[in-house]
Amino acid sequence: MNKVVSKLQDWKDIFIQNIPNIAIALVVLFIAYFASRAMNSIVNKTIGRKISQKSVRDLVSRVASAITILVGLYLAMTVLKFDDTLKTIVSAAGVSGIVVGLALQGTLSNTISGVVLSFRKNLNIGNWIETNGFSGEVIDINLNYFVIKEFDNNMVVIPNKTILESPFKNYSLTTKMRIAIECGVEYGADLEMVEKLTIETIRNNFNQDDIGKKVEFYYTEFADSSINFLCRFWVDSENALEKLKAKSKAIIEIKKAFDKENINIPFPMRTLEFSDNQRLNIKEVTNSEGSVN
Repeated sequence: MNKVVSKLQDWKDIFIQNIPNIAIALVVLFIAYFASRAMNSIVNKTIGRKISQKSVRDLVSRVASAITILVGLYLAMTVLKFDDTLKTIVSAAGVSGIVVGLALQGTLSNTISGVVLSFRKNLNIGNWIETNGFSGEVIDINLNYFVIKEFDNNMVVIPNKTILESPFKNYSLTTKMRIAIECGVEYGADLEMVEKLTIETIRNNFNQDDIGKKVEFYYTEFADSSINFLCRFWVDSENALEKLKAKSKAIIEIKKAFDKENINIPFPMRTLEFSDNQRLNIKEVTNSEGSVN
């Protein structure tokens, strides 16, 4: 019993001796707490000008806040002279961090990739991109995956790591797109007239002067039943859907212009011929129930 009382008395003396240090440690933790909240707000506002993804902003601000708390905790434990305890905690945290890191390697790589993607100026929400065999509008970039909405309104979810490591085409990086149309006309057509008519049709429907570009027209080959040509022109557009609409309109207008001038666009035809001494005999077979096969 005396040993217990003596031990309690020793703890009491140690506590009284360390009251100033405890007070300082509490003040440090108090300051660290409010500093972490302030850091959270400051970082969120600062990176908010560069990062549009809320999930990424929250992650960065929380990491900054956690670092502030850890610094305050380290200072408080140093004031309380818990150096040995602190070393033990740091060592255990290091080993645990390695184990957790190996277990969550895929998830962490996607998270880090999401943070990196959020800082890339050539890829933002609302851009129209093509990557990994998919094409559509970027709807979301969060900490784990990348979301694209395709033409048919289907959502494609791709891991951030895949996006970061794969090439992609961003249609929204430029305000102009070039459209190429391939077609063919019959061998009896006036080629100079075809060229002139096609260029005029494109100019009348797509103002190339405002864009500062010219309509390009080239005959490309003598095909089996037609002389083929390539026509290229420019449109003001930042996504592939507008490009597709412009191409569709150009095809319609060129077809109308050709029909008006009686310019034929050849198409494959197959003719079946039978000689006079060959006939196709068809025999009707009726089963016992009266149905015809």
